[in-house]
Amino acid sequence: MAKSRVLIVGLEPSLIDFSDPAYARGRNAAAVRAGLEVDEAQLKALGYDAELCLIDFGETAETVLRQRLGQTSFDCILIGAGVRLAPQNTRLFEKLVNIAHTEAPQAKLCFNTEPTDTAEAIQRWVPPSRPT
Repeated sequence: MAKSRVLIVGLEPSLIDFSDPAYARGRNAAAVRAGLEVDEAQLKALGYDAELCLIDFGETAETVLRQRLGQTSFDCILIGAGVRLAPQNTRLFEKLVNIAHTEAPQAKLCFNTEPTDTAEAIQRWVPPSRPT
């Protein structure tokens, strides 16, 4: 059995304007980065082969995701709430979903609602290991 490969796509925390109400929630770049690293470690502890893919707000986001998906095959792609829930990111979210659909058609797509439910979102769609 091989570990299920999971890609967590999220905004690079240092680029987020935390004064924007869409992102506020009492967080800052350091807290968001720490949360992403906890998510990655938690998934690895659960038996997943997880990695982060941090993107910008659109200048290079599509290229970064395409390149990452071209490097390896993923069983699941999670696009984070920071990308999805801010109305100004709707076009970016749509582009990322379409890239994932085109470049990794075998991958399940899932979505968290906040950093603390990333593992739950992934577990809804893929087990930690898969047959080889």
